[in-house]
Amino acid sequence: MTRQAATEMNLNFASDNTGPVAGPIMDAILAANRGGAMPYGADPWMPEVRARLREMFDWPEAEVLLVATGTGANALALAGLVRPWESVLCHRIAHIEVDECGAPEFYTGGAKMILIDGPDAKMSPDALAAALAGMEGSVHNVQRGALSLSNVTEAGTLYTLDELAALTDLAHAEGLVTHLDGARFANACAALECTAAELARGFDMVSFGGTKNGCMGVEAIVMRDPARLREMELRRKRAGQLWSKHRFLSAQMAAYLRDDLWLANARAANAAGRRLAAGLERLGAELVHPVQANMIFVRLDRDQHARAMAEAQFVQYDDAPRPLCRMVCDFTKTGAEVDRLLELVAG
Repeated sequence: MTRQAATEMNLNFASDNTGPVAGPIMDAILAANRGGAMPYGADPWMPEVRARLREMFDWPEAEVLLVATGTGANALALAGLVRPWESVLCHRIAHIEVDECGAPEFYTGGAKMILIDGPDAKMSPDALAAALAGMEGSVHNVQRGALSLSNVTEAGTLYTLDELAALTDLAHAEGLVTHLDGARFANACAALECTAAELARGFDMVSFGGTKNGCMGVEAIVMRDPARLREMELRRKRAGQLWSKHRFLSAQMAAYLRDDLWLANARAANAAGRRLAAGLERLGAELVHPVQANMIFVRLDRDQHARAMAEAQFVQYDDAPRPLCRMVCDFTKTGAEVDRLLELVAG
C-alpha cells in the first residue's frame, strides 16, 4: 500500500485533531452560512448552546463563552481565576505547562506554574498537600491560586470521579479555585461512563473541548459562577478570541451537543483506541501508560516502527532502541484502519 492509499484509508494516528469534521457539524456550518446573523455571540444558536451546557453540567446559572482554540480556552479560563501574583498548580506534564508556549502565564499576567509530579500524568492528594504546605501566604512568596487538572490526561490516562473529588475537595478547603482542562472531556465521560455533571462537579471553570472530537474549531469556557462573565468577556475580547462571525462557533457547538454527538464520537474514538492497544500488546509492544481512552503511548522495536511509519503517521518522541511513539484514534477510525496499522507492526 502506498502512502497515498494509506492516507485515503486514514492511517493518520498522530492526533485526534487530524480527523475530519463530523458530518452533522459541517452541515450546521453550511446552514449557518445562509443569510445574515448578528455577530459577537448574539446569533440564534448561542442560546441553545448555553442552555444545553447548563443542563449537561447541572449548573443552572452557568455562563458560557466560545473561543476557537484549546489554548485560548485554557489560558483565558485561568486568567479569569487567578491574579498575577498567584499560582496555578498542575501536573509536571500538563498541557498548560508543556504545550501552550507560556500562554497561561501571559494571559494571567505572570501567575507562576507550580508543577506537581506523579505517575501516568496524575497527581495525588498527598502530592498536592505537600506543594501547598510551602505556600504559607508570606508577602515574599507566590500566593495560592488555582488547581488545574486534565481529564483525559496528557498520558492518555484517567482520573476517576473519586480521585477528582479528593483533589478538588482538598483544593477548595485550602482556598484554591479549580479548573478542568477538558480538551478530551467527552472521551473522559465516555470512558468513565459518567455524565458531564459528574465529571465537572468539583470545578469552578471548565474548558470543554470540541476540536479534537469532530468540530472544525470551537471550545467552550463554562463558568459555574455567572459573576465571572463580565471580566471573562473583556479578557476574551482583549485576547483577540472574540469572533465577529461568531455564528460559525455557535453552530458548531450546537450541533456537537445536539443528540449527544459529542458522546457518540468519543465512544467511537475510545473503542478504536482499545482495539489498537489490545493488538499492540498482543504483538509484544510495550504500553508505557495504561490505555484508558483513545491515546496510546507505546515503545516499538526498530523494525516494527519502520514498517508502520512507511505507511502510517504517528508521533515519535525519541530515538531509543525501542522508540517511544504516540498513537491517537479519532472518532472516524474504523476497525479496518486499526487492523491495517497492526498488520504493519506485525510485519
